[in-house]
Amino acid sequence: MIDLTFSYGDLEYYLLIFVRISCFVVTAPFFSINNVPRRVKAGFSFFLAYILFESMPVHDIPAYHTVYGYAAMVLKEAIAGLIIGFGANICNSVINLAGRLADMEIGISMISLLDPTTREQTGFTGVLYQYSIMLVMMVTNLHHYFIRALAETFTLIPIGRAVFSSDKIMTVIIQYLGDYVSIAFRICLPVVATIMLTNAVLGILVKTAPQINMFSVGIQIKLFIGLAALMITIGVLPSASEYIFREMKVMMTAMVRSLT
Repeated sequence: MIDLTFSYGDLEYYLLIFVRISCFVVTAPFFSINNVPRRVKAGFSFFLAYILFESMPVHDIPAYHTVYGYAAMVLKEAIAGLIIGFGANICNSVINLAGRLADMEIGISMISLLDPTTREQTGFTGVLYQYSIMLVMMVTNLHHYFIRALAETFTLIPIGRAVFSSDKIMTVIIQYLGDYVSIAFRICLPVVATIMLTNAVLGILVKTAPQINMFSVGIQIKLFIGLAALMITIGVLPSASEYIFREMKVMMTAMVRSLT
């Protein structure tokens, strides 16, 4: 027989779990897609919070004496959920940077598209990379890893006991920024290298055949070769996405450790 009775203390404990999970869903990759209705996100957070609430053997929260004390714990759980989700989501910005670098080399950087997942203006290559890596994420069940990792955070960071250390969080951000450019350049390296070789060939043609208007001809050549290289190297995305997913796990783990 399922016992659905709730005491006042259990309700307070459940609400704190719900706040952390809902804030994680708002910022985490895949779950924070703007195309998903807000009611679906709220319902998912509600039922996931209830499952975690029932799976926890002890419902113990720090003592508080006023409403302001409980509000402080709610705010602390909200910040903890946002930081954990943000730690995984910032790796998605690497994909947009790789797309911008590829667009600048190909010559289509002026093309701007609205990415419906983030509601931001991005380039053509950035949207292609974003959707491809998102599909790989769903196929490899990485979103299941995020749910399991979120559930484990309640063991590592008990309710109301998150510690915000600016030094630890700053160290994690600096570590990420150090890898930011290198990861993006690895993703778009085949396209950038191909365009660099094309520019070298066009430069040689300008010197050997100066009567050819290379400015008007070179744009079409670079566009054709760049798109061809993009389509040929699309098979590299699974390995690139695996590298990005590994960085997501590292960043999420580092963010959790910075709150302990």
